[in-house]
Amino acid sequence: MTMKLQRKIGVFLVAVFMTAFAHAQEKKASPAETVTGKINGATITITYGSPSVKGRAIWGELVPYGEVWRAGANEATTFETDKEITIEGKKLPAGKYAFFVIPEKDAATIIFNKEWKQWGAYKMDAKQEQLRVKVTPKKSASLTEKLTYKINKDNVTLSWENWDIPVKVK
Repeated sequence: MTMKLQRKIGVFLVAVFMTAFAHAQEKKASPAETVTGKINGATITITYGSPSVKGRAIWGELVPYGEVWRAGANEATTFETDKEITIEGKKLPAGKYAFFVIPEKDAATIIFNKEWKQWGAYKMDAKQEQLRVKVTPKKSASLTEKLTYKINKDNVTLSWENWDIPVKVK
């Protein structure tokens, strides 16, 4: 192999490496997030894509009322508990679930679906539901730019834009 050819191959490999490195450094629009906490002795882990408001109207527009939403971005949000817990007074067995929300103007339906590995909510099968409960969203004290979940002592709260959606857990 000639020196000239070796140099061209070397320059090409450096260019490929630099391009791959540059793409790896790009921030995702809705990065994956995970939050873990304990409620009543149960370890709860929520994994979700965290989109930003970016000046958009969220509830009733980007996330339409009356439609199943993945409760995050990209893959369906997952909710995992290592022990049986009670959600809004109803039992949820230990396990991993897809976590969906159907927002309404003054309420939200929370769904725990046994088919946790799915993209979005496009193929959510109601026959695979483990639990469905209704909750009341609250107006948040301030704008929450990035969707977040918090595991508190007696609830899990989804916060985004001007809503907090608390779900009682025991």
